[in-house]
Amino acid sequence: MITGKEIHNLARRLWRINRSITGDGNRLTLDILKEICPEMKIYEVPSGTKVFDWTVPNEWNVKEAWIKDPSGNKIVDFEECNLHLVGYSIPVHKTINLKQLQNHLHSRPDLPSAIPYVTSYYNHYWGFCLSDLQRRSLCKGEYEVYVDSELKNGSLTYGEILLEGESKQEIFLSTYICHPSMANNELSGMTVTAYIAKWLASLKQRQYSYRIIFIPETIGSLTYLNKNLKKMKDNIIAGFNVSCVGDDRMYSYLPSRSGNSLADQVAKHTLKFTSPDYRTFLWNDRGSDERQYCAPGIDLPVVNMARTKSKEYPEYHTSLDDLDNVVTPTGLHGGFKMIYKAIKSIESNCYPQASVLGEPNLGSRGLYPTLGATKKIDSVHTLKNILTYSDGKTSLLEIAEKCDVFILDLLPTIKILKERNLLTIHNSPVFNFPNSINMPEAP
Repeated sequence: MITGKEIHNLARRLWRINRSITGDGNRLTLDILKEICPEMKIYEVPSGTKVFDWTVPNEWNVKEAWIKDPSGNKIVDFEECNLHLVGYSIPVHKTINLKQLQNHLHSRPDLPSAIPYVTSYYNHYWGFCLSDLQRRSLCKGEYEVYVDSELKNGSLTYGEILLEGESKQEIFLSTYICHPSMANNELSGMTVTAYIAKWLASLKQRQYSYRIIFIPETIGSLTYLNKNLKKMKDNIIAGFNVSCVGDDRMYSYLPSRSGNSLADQVAKHTLKFTSPDYRTFLWNDRGSDERQYCAPGIDLPVVNMARTKSKEYPEYHTSLDDLDNVVTPTGLHGGFKMIYKAIKSIESNCYPQASVLGEPNLGSRGLYPTLGATKKIDSVHTLKNILTYSDGKTSLLEIAEKCDVFILDLLPTIKILKERNLLTIHNSPVFNFPNSINMPEAP
């Protein structure tokens, strides 16, 4: 069994690595994830590669970055917290006064103790982030600023896992590797997805194939789509963008653009029985890579199932989004179980068809309670409901909704009905009675 502590420990191991949309931090992250998922293949896409309306940028790496106050003391240091440096800062080494420095400082007055996360991927800029408390304490004088970074013609790195199933139809999982030192917004998605991949790889039998990717946000999904769009459109039947799945506060659902895909149905069904008070968002609330996967012309059936969704918790995109107060082992385990149940629900979905005409004689098959066995009445009622909806055209997921029972809880009953020759199971809808049913002759 995979535990929340196991996932949390992996997140701690990855915590201090400086990740961005490109760079050595992403490679190191993927190398560590590959220990959990040896099936992963790692790819490099050269800077300058055109991907739809975008271009893969130069690769960014950092050796050192700091600010020294007028007394020569380091007051901001990338080595202590990689959020201190604005992402994709260009190299700089100069001495400037406080007024000039303020033009390159970022803080959050509404969260005075937090270091904000700020990036400048596509504009040449340098800057530092610090708490508003520290920023307000700065005295007048000359400050030395130093950023030893490199922007070079390199590549964008991503990881891909392809697991074959009995069907070429695919379930798709996508998660991020591009944010430094933030727990729910970043580490929860990649660590939960890694252990989902580990579980899927361990299965001796999979009905569906799986496409699982670890990418930088936006430019990574566009890069991957640019390379794989035809196969994805041909094969993907349901997809999940996995992010913000590690806290204990709530569960969330953001639909695909169509709102009625298999992924939408499974997500709502799973959350209904996992956390009935889950929060539903609108497509207009999107903010993650569902934007790319569901864009017009791409139209993949991808939803976002989360714990507390991005931008909906106060610590979002700050140093307060940590592994002590925000993301917990129990929160991660809850996120893992949510995705696990959704995938199991798709794997278990089928089209049951009754094998007898009329209501079957349950008593002759030992399926009806004996006198006084009132505890079985509810289960018999569910059994009868399964049979009455088993027309070969209605999926088990739809039957579960009609019965108001979680689909995975119906599986033991389905197994019994199949063993007693009361059901036949199909992988796709059927519209005719099976030949084994003998229609009685009219009198």
